[in-house]
Amino acid sequence: MTNRSGVLITADELIRRMADGEPVTILDVRWELATPDGRAAYLHEHLPGAVYVSLEDELSDHSVTGRGRHPLPSGADLQAAARRWGVRDRRPVVVYDDWNRAGSARAWWVLRAAGLPDVRILDGGLAAWTASGGPLDSGPVDPQPGTVTVPYDDLYAGAMSTLTADQANDGPLVDARAPERFRGELEPVDPAAGHIPGARNLPSTSVLTGEGRFRPDGELADLLAGRGIGDEPVGVYCGSGVTAAVTIAALTALGRGAALFPGSWSQWSSEPGRPVARGAE
Repeated sequence: MTNRSGVLITADELIRRMADGEPVTILDVRWELATPDGRAAYLHEHLPGAVYVSLEDELSDHSVTGRGRHPLPSGADLQAAARRWGVRDRRPVVVYDDWNRAGSARAWWVLRAAGLPDVRILDGGLAAWTASGGPLDSGPVDPQPGTVTVPYDDLYAGAMSTLTADQANDGPLVDARAPERFRGELEPVDPAAGHIPGARNLPSTSVLTGEGRFRPDGELADLLAGRGIGDEPVGVYCGSGVTAAVTIAALTALGRGAALFPGSWSQWSSEPGRPVARGAE
């Protein structure tokens, strides 16, 4: 059974809910590899009432060592941040971004791992919102402090499935990076080029349309079948656990099971003795 409405929200639906006065917390998670700090873009324009969330500073904990370039935050730190954002118990959360759904998918995964049950990604991001005639505001938003409680202190063992490096090859494994990085033709960030042996390449951008929306269920199912991915749960990794969340969101929308390897290639390639494969699958 598909779960698209449990993972995604359309711009039209969000506009309608906001117009009806339904309470919803909106988080702006603009981030991209070339510009990891999206605060300036947020201040320029954002959805009404949206609060800026820093992927680097609030959805990651760089004081953690040995777990890749974007280690997960602790539950306690995330709870404190979520309360600053105004997140409240039993109030739905919508997350959005403006680049390949990377920031919003990371926020969706982290908040779901923390035990928040009602978190959805704005399908198509900021572009879909403006295309639907949604209004925009500028400047900072200072929300009332939230009340949310995070029941998990260790998000590596939270409400979303995860894999350790030792577990990565226990079942089917998907590499969500660009094909040239998967094949080992280039590696701009991490210690070694290539991929985890046995992994199949399904770039996170391939689950999106050219407009940045998640592909319809039928197209997603065909895409997965074409990569030899059946109904069994799969592990997913990328460079550092960010864009893999886009692929996991697509799989979850289809009702498929997927576990994140949070450290991803940045952890695997930095650990001595881990095997590295290069070339096509």
